[in-house]
Amino acid sequence: MSTAVVVEAPGAHRLVAHEPVGPGPGEALVRVHAVGLCGSDREVYQGNRPEGYVRYPLVPGHEWSGRVQAVGAEVPRSLVGRKVVGEGFRNCQVCDRCHAGETTLCTAGYEETGFTRPGAMATTLTLPARLLHVLPDGADLTAAALLEPAACIAAAVLKANARPGERVAVVGTGTLGMFAVQFLKAVSPAELLVVGTGREREALSRSFGATGFRTLQDLPDDVDVVVEAAGSASAARTAARLLRRGGRLVLTGIPAPGAEGLDPTDLVVRQLGVHTVFGAPPDAWAHAVRAFGAGLLDPLPLVTHELPLAGFPEAIELVASGDPKLGKVLLWP
Repeated sequence: MSTAVVVEAPGAHRLVAHEPVGPGPGEALVRVHAVGLCGSDREVYQGNRPEGYVRYPLVPGHEWSGRVQAVGAEVPRSLVGRKVVGEGFRNCQVCDRCHAGETTLCTAGYEETGFTRPGAMATTLTLPARLLHVLPDGADLTAAALLEPAACIAAAVLKANARPGERVAVVGTGTLGMFAVQFLKAVSPAELLVVGTGREREALSRSFGATGFRTLQDLPDDVDVVVEAAGSASAARTAARLLRRGGRLVLTGIPAPGAEGLDPTDLVVRQLGVHTVFGAPPDAWAHAVRAFGAGLLDPLPLVTHELPLAGFPEAIELVASGDPKLGKVLLWP
């Protein structure tokens, strides 16, 4: 029987029968292969998602891979049978931000698969075909289920504009941090440092190309570019401490309220460039998919748990556990 997870309200969910929604004009019906969980899925379940960024009842799931099963009118039939991943933001396509390619800043308001629209914790997912990114025929769909977080970090790396020979660093050793290491390795840095709270992920970091690993003690202060991917209360300040004067920082983590802010005097006096990333626009998705297809990204070592869709409660507990050895948790519809 086809099934789906429905979060009725914070802390309340059901496994229900799922009826595929036939694709309308411009849409595609995708049979979901695998769906990943992250901290934002935990927020949806626990009720900690910021107001306006979730709509109950909800089928969650914004990290997924699958194969196109059917298409609606005005969509090329050549898509049927292709392996795909898909963007989450349901942008309007007509505002000035969308025309500039900044779809995550769409002025029509926030709408995203798995948060305000039905997500991929179901046997099938119906979405606008324009959001799909087609994968090579030989692509591993299990690995591809991690391309959504990879695209978010691709957005950060593109904003950081790291250049060959620069000293770069990544703060955070989770899935996002490990993808940041892989993207930054590809630009040939002189040094690629990873900063974590413990050394549990040091070996994995080095396997992806890190040349050094530090805990929060004895940190350098002469790094050119830092990508923050930790989301802890002190991560932004730790990242800024690493930078030389004139260095560049990109923040991706969303800490709980009350986190330590950056010192504006320090930012001005040291002339630091600071960017932030929330989600991934189309160019970042294209960059991630292209890197994956070229073999520059290796997502599978990041997967530590795989569960059936009925294992949703266990998956949420795992994501909320804080286990430093935890990697990506995948569900199989």
